Amino acid sequence: MSTTAAGMIFISSLIVALGLAHRPLGDYIYRVYTSTKHNVVERGVYRLLGVRADAEQSWGVYARSLLAFSVVSILVVYGMQRLQDKLPLSLGMKPVTDHIAWNTAVSFVTNTNWQAYSGESTMGYLTQMTALAVQNFVSAAVGMAVAIALVRGFARRRSETIGNFWVDLVRGSLHILLPIAFVGALVLVAGGVIQNFSGVHEVTTLTGGTQGITGGPVASQEAIKELGTNGGGFYNANSAHPFENTTNWTNWLEIFFLLVIPFALPRTFGKLIGQVKQGYAILAVMGVIALTSVLLTNLFELGGHATVPQAVGAAMEGKEVRFGISDSATFAASTTLTSTGAVNSFHDSFTPFGGMMTMFNMMLGEVAPGGVGSGLYGMLILAVITVFVAGLMVGRTPEYLGKKIGAREIKLASLYFLVTPVLVLIGTAFAMGSAEQRASMLNSGPHGLSEVLYAFTSASNNNGSAFAGITVNTPWYDVALGLCMVFGRFLPIVLVLALAGSLAQQAPVPAGAGTLPTHRPLFVGMVVGVTVILVALTFLPALALGPIAEGLS
Repeated sequence: MSTTAAGMIFISSLIVALGLAHRPLGDYIYRVYTSTKHNVVERGVYRLLGVRADAEQSWGVYARSLLAFSVVSILVVYGMQRLQDKLPLSLGMKPVTDHIAWNTAVSFVTNTNWQAYSGESTMGYLTQMTALAVQNFVSAAVGMAVAIALVRGFARRRSETIGNFWVDLVRGSLHILLPIAFVGALVLVAGGVIQNFSGVHEVTTLTGGTQGITGGPVASQEAIKELGTNGGGFYNANSAHPFENTTNWTNWLEIFFLLVIPFALPRTFGKLIGQVKQGYAILAVMGVIALTSVLLTNLFELGGHATVPQAVGAAMEGKEVRFGISDSATFAASTTLTSTGAVNSFHDSFTPFGGMMTMFNMMLGEVAPGGVGSGLYGMLILAVITVFVAGLMVGRTPEYLGKKIGAREIKLASLYFLVTPVLVLIGTAFAMGSAEQRASMLNSGPHGLSEVLYAFTSASNNNGSAFAGITVNTPWYDVALGLCMVFGRFLPIVLVLALAGSLAQQAPVPAGAGTLPTHRPLFVGMVVGVTVILVALTFLPALALGPIAEGLS
């Protein structure tokens, strides 16, 4: 069987599996967030937190609760890294340096999981499990909570509240992420992914030398890393490491995990607003963009349009032979379409246009299907912008799902999409304008620019994957990228919650003759167009100087 045919079967099987999971998982998530009952575990957590589970919150209180929880989380994760030599299961690891500890704490709390360190030689087991893996659960649950809060804003009428952050956080963690990750970890263990508390094993290499190989609780972290669209790897090689991703079928499973919840959430959205067709429309937008990206990335990598791949006959540099070109390209597209950031190949070694696709996916705002929760609320913001544009075309006040999109709503939506481009372009400009920071680059010219642009795109969009080729574990890069992660995560979240509060206060607007139907193919095509045009107008000059210039040279 040819490589192309095998790759198409791999992609087709993923589509079928995601299609089968869409309805049951989406309906289950809907029941989790609409249930009025609190089980004994939930009640215990609420008492521990001092939370009144039945008391709803305004958008401002919801946002303050989320921000307070995140600040405390950053402090705890930072403190555990700095004190890890005094903790059990430290494996003799030294305290993490202050700038890397800051970067890592912010990274995992913001669901970015950017890593300026090698996990197996920097973090002890307790730090990995208690500080990092816990954030893999709760940071993903935060994203889902914000998405559900925004959907409540569309669904409610003349309401001052959008839910309770603490209830949404606990339910997302306990009822959705934890049980699926538990089963996923067992399946990965069955596939050969390791799960132990073994120390460092000294082994003899083929050349007669010795090498220390670290064990650890890998499968449990690997499952939630993908399921929560987190991406932090237990090992420096991430999902290319055979202890994290053993075979072709575990590779398929990990891609499925990182896509399954984001693609199920449109079903939840449709159920929550009582219009399932609207959920299918959002799903269609996500699906069109995602499939186009996956196919283009495969095309560019299988075509091998670059000097070295053409010389050797294939673009295999930086790719695992266990997975090959096509499955590596599919993983790369999937992980950058979501906010996962896990990698099973070296994106820096991709062909110029293949590498460009991974950047473009993030620049889209990671909405197809995006991160857990963040993909849905990003796509709904795009839908709001689209109906506003359509309203201008027909000369009437735009509406979406029965809510008027006025000046306040469109300002919040516009600011949402301005945050990350500002962070990416200003951060890249500062790095390229500083001789000291350019000294961290291993490459010059268009490829060097691509490496820096990718780093700030990944951090600002809370993706966490790395193009590599630059030394980023310096104080300047650790602080700068950390700030991009913080502002790139929490400014958009506050804007989304403000929009949710504004929409919830409105009374429904009856549909008129000029109302744009938002569940039909025309609207799907318009949202796809708006999404791509927004990115093209914003980032095309930077892409033209980087991967496009390299690809055409």
